[in-house]
Amino acid sequence: MALGGNPVFNGKTFRSATRGNQMAGYGTATYAGQTIANQQQLEHMYNQPSAGPAQTGRMTFDDVIVKTLLCLGVVLLGAAVPAFLVPGLAVPLMVVGALGGFVLGLVNSFKREPSPALILAYAGLEGLFLGGLTMFFEAIWPGIALQALTGTLIVFGVTLALFKSGKVRATPKAMKFFMIAIVSYALFSLVNLGMMVFGVTDGMFGVRSADIPGTNIPFGVVIGLFAIGLAAFSLIIDFTSISEGVRHGAPQKYSWTAAFGLTVTLVWLYVEILRLLAILRGDD
Repeated sequence: MALGGNPVFNGKTFRSATRGNQMAGYGTATYAGQTIANQQQLEHMYNQPSAGPAQTGRMTFDDVIVKTLLCLGVVLLGAAVPAFLVPGLAVPLMVVGALGGFVLGLVNSFKREPSPALILAYAGLEGLFLGGLTMFFEAIWPGIALQALTGTLIVFGVTLALFKSGKVRATPKAMKFFMIAIVSYALFSLVNLGMMVFGVTDGMFGVRSADIPGTNIPFGVVIGLFAIGLAAFSLIIDFTSISEGVRHGAPQKYSWTAAFGLTVTLVWLYVEILRLLAILRGDD
């Protein structure tokens, strides 16, 4: 091993130190004693277990799990405000949460360094949005919240199992398809929202509420399943990024970035499942 490749030897000038002892003609015993002592220290150090990520400030799976659970806990606390504390303000809080969450989502996405405070603030605002939205749908279709939560957990569990089995991976080809699909879906959503705002469509979900010609199946069912598939693949991307970060020893602070990414994807997945269930139950 080259001397410069080991931090133990960095900055050492062993050649000049040796020459000094030889020229002086004394201190040989001391130098030898120091050498032996240093060798014993090195042997002791190398015989120790390798420093784990926790000791070296690197990202770990445990870090990501803890911070993700913290973010989701804040989401639940935020959702409890319109759901239980002030249900009469559910709709205004939903609007505030949607707008605030959108802004902070962009801020966190483009920040070069993760900010735990901003990430947790985003989680709280998303909680307000989800709580208000859920209460709105729950008042129309009782039990839909539990169904949506169960569906989200099932999709998350199945996706994680597929990822761990190695059967699904975020390959470059799959990523290209995902990017095309997500941009197309975003454009559709914006157009559909515009049509709803300007009264072009009178359905509760715009074009999604209309039936496919010749069938009794709403467009929203097909689009919803497509969106859930995109959200599930987004989870695969999140899992891949986390695995790569841990494998390459990313700094521990980026576990907040990973937690933020998972929170965003899970919120999106829950909303898509909630909307799909509302469309399916539209005739109840």
